[in-house]
Amino acid sequence: MNIFIDTSALFALMDSGDKFHKESSNTFIKLANNRSVFHSSNYIIIETIVLVQNRLGLDALRIFQNNIVPVINIHWVDERVHNIAINSLLIACRKSMSFVDCTSFELMRLLGLEEVFAFDRHFKEQGFKLLP
Repeated sequence: MNIFIDTSALFALMDSGDKFHKESSNTFIKLANNRSVFHSSNYIIIETIVLVQNRLGLDALRIFQNNIVPVINIHWVDERVHNIAINSLLIACRKSMSFVDCTSFELMRLLGLEEVFAFDRHFKEQGFKLLP
């Protein structure tokens, strides 16, 4: 099974104090044991790096980089996806929707991915199946 993984799931996985940590850990392990293939974007990885570094520190960032990032197929946001995402964000005119989310929506559509490991309701609003 091919699964897109969002910052919300990655950060919850790293932060034991996050309200979704246990659920994120259990889901990640279950998906990995089922040989799911994880996909994400370089924008998601950057966003997660910044959050982990600022909130959890460099030791946590090292764990993220060495143990989590290697099991994710990272798709690089190109100029086309970037431009579609910024236009989508401006057209949606919703302050609460993030630009990174818009890049994820477009990448998922391009890759034909329907399921996302996330705790962000915007994915469901866009028609994707939220895991867990």
